Amino acid sequence: MKTADFYYQLPPERIAQQPLEPRDSSRLLVLRRGGEAIEHDVFSALGKYLRPGDCLILNDTRVLPARLYGTKADTGARVEFLLLKQQADGVWEALAGPGKRAKPGALFSFGKGLMSAEVLEALPNGNRLLRFCYEGNFFALLEQIGELPLPHYITKKPKDANRYQTVFARENGSAAAPTAGLHFTPALLERLRAQGVAIGYVTLHVGLGTFRPVKAAHIEDHTMHSEHFSLPEVTAALISKTKAEGGRVVSVGTTCCRTLESVAARHGCVCPCEGWTDIFIYPGYQFQCIDALLTNFHLPESTLIMLVSAFYGRERTLAAYECAVREGYRFYSFGDAMLIL
Repeated sequence: MKTADFYYQLPPERIAQQPLEPRDSSRLLVLRRGGEAIEHDVFSALGKYLRPGDCLILNDTRVLPARLYGTKADTGARVEFLLLKQQADGVWEALAGPGKRAKPGALFSFGKGLMSAEVLEALPNGNRLLRFCYEGNFFALLEQIGELPLPHYITKKPKDANRYQTVFARENGSAAAPTAGLHFTPALLERLRAQGVAIGYVTLHVGLGTFRPVKAAHIEDHTMHSEHFSLPEVTAALISKTKAEGGRVVSVGTTCCRTLESVAARHGCVCPCEGWTDIFIYPGYQFQCIDALLTNFHLPESTLIMLVSAFYGRERTLAAYECAVREGYRFYSFGDAMLIL
């Protein structure tokens, strides 16, 4: 299957640059796998499409303020680092720019001396391995001196940095937000619980690979990035109970979908599990866990639109995207949402 088969045209003005207020005022495009009709609604009306006994699965990862600006100790040169993955206590893999200033042995200072780092190694993929020195809690210091790594297509910082975090974010580790979850408010979650919709959580730390285009001409030749996930016992039990009682498992976002399907594919059932996943879901994949998918609108030729196409069908997905463009929906991280039942 060709990567070009997942291309669609998007006018630049359709890319949402700022989030809406309140969060659940975004639009909701509703699709049904058993029919052709497309419905248009608002996200706050999500409960209309869910039934008592259904369960929503949310990703509770928290985006790290992982963009750091360091000053080189010997020259005063400024280098930007983007933390990607923690390798050990105080040791992180990071992007560096410009990389020529971040050679092994180079020392950097951050936040007027609150933190320092030594470049340990230049990795084969071009990234750098850094060892940080600091006093106190590393993540608390990051909150003071770091910036959230917004996607490249967002050209203006949101007025409130917390708008790039979900209201249920709690597990530090992501380089990007699980954007389908950005639409939820505490009040909406409470209304859903009150109508009998159960809510469970998984953690998948979103990597920057989620934004990288598929460069292979044929999608089967694409190498998927790997991300760390955790599916706790209470969530596994909730999913099993939902399935047994005839409810639907509604995945909030592609990250939850990849977590649940990874576990189901690996173990033949949904069970408590933690590890790394590089699952690549594209048309032809047989879903083993999720019954419905709530997601934002994704970049052309991305692995994310391929996942949605696997769930809803490529031609139908592209037709829905064309409809969303015509109807003025807002796209990408701060954009509107799509519910596929």
